[in-house]
Amino acid sequence: MLIGEYLTTLGDKNRVGIPKRLRDNLNGKVYITRGYEQCLIMVDSERWDYLVDEINKSPLLSLNVRDTKRFIIGGATEVEYDSLGRFVIPESLKAFAKIDQKIVFLGVGEWAEIWSEERWQEKLNDLNKNVADLAERLSSK
Repeated sequence: MLIGEYLTTLGDKNRVGIPKRLRDNLNGKVYITRGYEQCLIMVDSERWDYLVDEINKSPLLSLNVRDTKRFIIGGATEVEYDSLGRFVIPESLKAFAKIDQKIVFLGVGEWAEIWSEERWQEKLNDLNKNVADLAERLSSK
């Protein structure tokens, strides 16, 4: 399971290292793609296959399905990382997530998110303000 919050810095040529605790829980190839709320999603090949299968369960005739495929699958790239877990974030994904220098890796169970530190702090502040309401909405289902 991918868990935890890790602050790191973007290096030369958009290179960054996957935190070791996350890397130890990733198997095989690793994919990154656009995520929601302007973060990136990082998954290994098994989780990627599951994600694609879930998207493909819905009918292609649905605009929402086509748009989800465009957003998630169309924006994806397989990353190759070295023995220290370093890889290059493609410029298009870096721009999408508004990543500058400081990056937060956030393990959220089945996937990890990659945030610009500034965007993550904004999201975390929002979550802190609304966590009681969120818990209430989840408990009423």
